[in-house]
Amino acid sequence: MNQKITHILLTALLPLSVALSQPVPISALKQMKARSVGPAVMGGRITAIDAVVSNPDIIYVGAASGGVWKSTNAGGTWKPVFDDQPTLNIGSIAIQQNNPNVVWVGTGEGNPRNSVNMGGGIFKSIDGGLTWKSMGLEKTFNIHRLIIDPTNPDVVYAGVIGFPFGEHPERGVFKTTNGGQSWEKVLYTNEKSGVAEMVMDPTNPSKLIVAMWQHRRTPWDFTSGGPGSGLFITYDGGKTWKKKGESDGLPKGDFGRLGLAISRSSPNKIYALVEAPKNGLYRSDDGGEKWTLVTDDPAVATDRPFYYNEIYVDPLVETRIYKLSAPLSVSEDGGKTFTVLATPDQVHSDHHAFWIHPTNPDIIIEGNDGGLAISRDHGKSWTNPEAIPVGQFYHVNVDNEVPYNIYGGLQDNGSWTGPAYTFQTGGIRNSHWQALILADGFDVIPDGEDSRYGYAMSQGGNIIRYDKKTGGAAFVKPIISDMNTRLRFNWNTGFALDPVDKKTIYAGSQFLHKSTDKGMTWETVSPDLTLNDPAHQKQDDSGGLTVDATQAENHNTILTIAPSPLKAGVIWVGTDDGNVQLTQDGGKTWTNLSSRLPGLPKEAWIAQITASRHKAGEAFVVANLYRMGSDFSPYVYRGAAHIRTKCSIKKPTYIS
Repeated sequence: MNQKITHILLTALLPLSVALSQPVPISALKQMKARSVGPAVMGGRITAIDAVVSNPDIIYVGAASGGVWKSTNAGGTWKPVFDDQPTLNIGSIAIQQNNPNVVWVGTGEGNPRNSVNMGGGIFKSIDGGLTWKSMGLEKTFNIHRLIIDPTNPDVVYAGVIGFPFGEHPERGVFKTTNGGQSWEKVLYTNEKSGVAEMVMDPTNPSKLIVAMWQHRRTPWDFTSGGPGSGLFITYDGGKTWKKKGESDGLPKGDFGRLGLAISRSSPNKIYALVEAPKNGLYRSDDGGEKWTLVTDDPAVATDRPFYYNEIYVDPLVETRIYKLSAPLSVSEDGGKTFTVLATPDQVHSDHHAFWIHPTNPDIIIEGNDGGLAISRDHGKSWTNPEAIPVGQFYHVNVDNEVPYNIYGGLQDNGSWTGPAYTFQTGGIRNSHWQALILADGFDVIPDGEDSRYGYAMSQGGNIIRYDKKTGGAAFVKPIISDMNTRLRFNWNTGFALDPVDKKTIYAGSQFLHKSTDKGMTWETVSPDLTLNDPAHQKQDDSGGLTVDATQAENHNTILTIAPSPLKAGVIWVGTDDGNVQLTQDGGKTWTNLSSRLPGLPKEAWIAQITASRHKAGEAFVVANLYRMGSDFSPYVYRGAAHIRTKCSIKKPTYIS
């Protein structure tokens, strides 16, 4: 992976000015330490769990972008044990149960949403997480499953789901027989397919059942299903495989994602939650050779397979099945019907990781978009440890109060505000933090005139104007009068407060929208600023075998808006398809500067533009292209555009 930063001056624009401030030496920052200020009332997306069977008070959990955390007191307190490693994006964890000091971690999460986090290989600790060693597989990107042979710990299987935005050969099942010194790829179908699930027969470590999954994500759609998918069984540790299909009782046609679960109490009983042209839950009573349909009820088999589709069997009761999806549900009749086991009031929605004690199934640990939940009574009640600070902020902002307040939007955990510090004894508490809106949180911007008010955005450009004092909220998403034009708002929509006129705000669809009355009314002040490619506007059809139209794949949209703080009417706009647009007259005319950024790839993702506080017309541009499949370089530009009219610019005042 090329991490070289492409840092190019905009030579086609005006020469840059000398920086107004002197550089700060790095040595001056060495004594600075990060401090946790909250909010501590929830965690973030948990993707992997394992615990020590002989002492289940010892738990390891992995977060989508927050590293590995360890508890030795049943979740009472937690310690980060992976922070010094080159990536914090975790996909899988496996403890060597006959020597629990040995822990394996596969990086890169296995549920390929639009904001999926990629990893950097597999790691091993032999001292309970104190130190780690890279064990290879750096090119696999995302490792969804790890299984250690309980009879020979030198044998480890890695189920690699791979890079969802590209095609590459480092996918499938990899096996080591020497403790990770070398790896052999033992199952592979094609460059688009990776491991969606992998289970081992508890009575025969040479028998594995694997669900291969063909899928591909682009910036504008997601496709699940294809000939590379399938259910495979090996009886000899991966030397040979048998593919099971329609002739064995499974559905006809190409498969998508499969969830697999094997009964510990009756290993010949295996369940498969199959995404296909007609989704269904299937059961085998002979170890996976022949299959029968249990149910094709859409409520059971069609809940966003790309993001969930995991099932687990109670280790003592072969007909009790747990299903991870938006709710956590359970079946007591072998999968014919399911009921909700944990309501959203008990446990956060969107479930991705699950561990149940193999001999004491009262103990259940599960991971979700809001953190971790633990039950010690078979799911009747739950505790939610709140000491794992792995929430995923999309944006962070501050106001000018004393003490100043921090604002931010969290993935699937709403928008929040809280103090940076307090004058009270005891420091910052949970009660000091305030939820502004629910759903996925993105940009939160306090009102420039009165920070009691502000704007909070959720997915797809939904914007509310909030009142912190009363809890009131007004929906202020931009609209247009042309009913024949469909607005395209990105999942993470561009939004900005005008730094000159504090009553003016901007929001981006394919157009730039402007409100001069704090969102009560809107006008459109641009043409379509994107490439407007109809082939890249597939949101309604995204998903492949199972349509998933949640606005996450909206494309040809505005990602970032940057009004100049020094001159009214100067506004920069960046899009998700490579355009860097500039207006110097408040939107009357626009110039596309993309061709003037040397080396900027075609259709790059313009993630951020920041207008200079020192010179009108100067800006910083950040772009990337990894969603197109092959270019992993970050692109950073700095340059100034010519301002046609002279203006008096007051030199900024800096606070040391």
